[in-house]
Amino acid sequence: MEYVSTKDKLESIKSLQSTIGKLESALSQMTLKGANTTLVKKRLKAIYVGLALLDNVWNQKTNNYTLEDLVGARKVLAGLLPTIENSYAKSKAGSPQRTLLERRIKALELAVQAIDNHSSR
Repeated sequence: MEYVSTKDKLESIKSLQSTIGKLESALSQMTLKGANTTLVKKRLKAIYVGLALLDNVWNQKTNNYTLEDLVGARKVLAGLLPTIENSYAKSKAGSPQRTLLERRIKALELAVQAIDNHSSR
């Protein structure tokens, strides 16, 4: 995996943790409304896997995800990137939203990279 600065590591972990919080909140609200939660659950699991793999690479923390979990998470995370990149392209330069999207893109790219590296072992 490429060299990642301590600042980027911290921002990526915070970004994924923030994404988890937002997805958990969405899941809770959707469950109360009786809405279909399949997509949110898939994304939430993928973000958890991505965060665990970054923790594994950067902090030597173990994870118990199967190769099947990794492959599924990679597909979901990579699938999120075009939508987020599109939002980023539409955002105003210097805006807080643009910064958030920038960090989320970096975090997802690093998580996909970590999954790729772990899967190829």
